[in-house]
Amino acid sequence: MNIQEIETEIIEEFSLFEDWMGKYEHIIEMGKSLPVIAERYKTDERLIKGCQSKVWLHSEMKEGKIFFSADSDAIITKGLIAMVMRVLNEHSPDEILDAKMDFVEKTGLKEHLSPTRANGLVNMIKQMKLDALAYKAKV
Repeated sequence: MNIQEIETEIIEEFSLFEDWMGKYEHIIEMGKSLPVIAERYKTDERLIKGCQSKVWLHSEMKEGKIFFSADSDAIITKGLIAMVMRVLNEHSPDEILDAKMDFVEKTGLKEHLSPTRANGLVNMIKQMKLDALAYKAKV
């Protein structure tokens, strides 16, 4: 599945819920499926800056695709990073850099997250795109 198809799938999932309680529960469930970062990568260098909660992100490139792993100390934040990873994981640096990430606005996340969580979400996406840019520069 390409990035746009994954974003569309997330938007459709969110449209199934009538209220934000259901949507938050869905985000929390996504967090439970997060490919957890190895403990050795839970370092200060891998903390995403500007997040209200602690979020560690690790990436590595294999066969032209970037693989992310992450963890957070907060359940909603864990769900948010899981959602972003669902969209960007196992794609090429160019695909990640070109991703519009429309699902953030189209699901209503942008206006329903607290300002600090929304800022954290933006920083998660930004860090993943910076990682993609760094891998692209090495190729």
